[in-house]
Amino acid sequence: MSVYRNLQETHLNRARASLRQALSWYGYLRKSEQLSSNPELLGLVKPELEALRATLNKLDSNVIRIAVFGLVSRGKSAVLNALLGDKILQTGPLNGVTQWPRSVRWQPGGKVLVELIDTPGLDEIAGESRAEMAREVVHQADLILFVVSGDITRTEYQALLELRQSQKPLILVFNKIDLYPDTDRAVIYQNLQQLGAGNPQTKPLLPDEIVMVAAEPAAMEVRVEWADGRVSYEWETPPPQVDELKETVLNILNREGRSLLALNALIQARDAEAAIAQKTIDLREKEAEEIIWQFTKYKALAVMLNPIAFLDILGGTVADLALIRALARLYGLPMTSYEAGKILKTIIFSSGGLLLGELGSSFLLGLGKSTTAITSGDNPSNITAFAGSAIAQAGIAGYGAYSVGKAAQVYLEKGCTWGQLGASSVIQKILSQVDKNTIMYRLRQELNIKY
Repeated sequence: MSVYRNLQETHLNRARASLRQALSWYGYLRKSEQLSSNPELLGLVKPELEALRATLNKLDSNVIRIAVFGLVSRGKSAVLNALLGDKILQTGPLNGVTQWPRSVRWQPGGKVLVELIDTPGLDEIAGESRAEMAREVVHQADLILFVVSGDITRTEYQALLELRQSQKPLILVFNKIDLYPDTDRAVIYQNLQQLGAGNPQTKPLLPDEIVMVAAEPAAMEVRVEWADGRVSYEWETPPPQVDELKETVLNILNREGRSLLALNALIQARDAEAAIAQKTIDLREKEAEEIIWQFTKYKALAVMLNPIAFLDILGGTVADLALIRALARLYGLPMTSYEAGKILKTIIFSSGGLLLGELGSSFLLGLGKSTTAITSGDNPSNITAFAGSAIAQAGIAGYGAYSVGKAAQVYLEKGCTWGQLGASSVIQKILSQVDKNTIMYRLRQELNIKY
């Protein structure tokens, strides 16, 4: 277990470093002249900045959140009460006892601190507001328990598919098994294993992703034989059968709990940073267009007037890098020369060969331009050839600069999620290190569809 413990600490430390880096960048920007002179922009990105801070605080508190979902009357609150060993959450025979999410602290084994979140039934009234509430709980959760109490309904199936696409690990809890004969229970269990088999975005559930419980068993009539020969009948309630679920949850928490905490924090940070960048880009759209056109003209003019091959290509590349950094400054996004170079390289090689072809054409025209410049003294007519090559090369360079500028806008939407400590990079690093025996390995397989 020490190997898992050390790896989890590494993942948690990387997540903290990533969030602190983001807060440092954006925290500086909130004090910069750009944002202080533009309260509209500050107001737009403030919710995301607060979300980043809250996510880092959650990491530092080291509390793992487990949310339980399901339709009404499936025994969600009873499952949590059974885990807690005490009837803290209200249960009852009527539908909709739980009206709003409720959190309870649980410290199993005295080591890991867990926050259990009970939620209303997904099929209750006021569906849209409850759906929004459910999305927010899912967003905060590190592990999801989805409770069913028999063969799954169509509504449950759709809800399960949505939850499995939320980038969170999930355990399917088959509750109320005391109501089924052993044969029926086995058939239902097999049916549950096949959930998602027909959906290309999901895979059948593994055996350790389904747990059978009886969180609040029905009372049973018991025959009592007294010493004097009398016989009476009494109703007794059996104890909850949740040991398997508790063991499964504890194994996950001990093996990969902090890694799950780190992964969820990074996913939230990535989304927040992307939202900050997108809002800023939308607000700066007009100014960005002016900068792109300005660099397009400067690059075209510089390339056209430079008579030396290679140097005009080099100068054009420098201009493209400067354009990317100018856009980043406009958007208030962190950007180093190295990161600008990575973006430019990605743009060039992802352009379907178009920009590479333009570079080649510009290079050939540059050679021809250099040759005519050298020989122009011997043959004045070469000046005309020089001008023609220069104008053609300028047109290609200008178009290339505009293309780079527009493509850079797309990449800059990702905010500061790139780089060694960027949220996306750390997410990929964590997922590449998970063991095949972990629930995160299964999560990695499904996340690969999204990346």
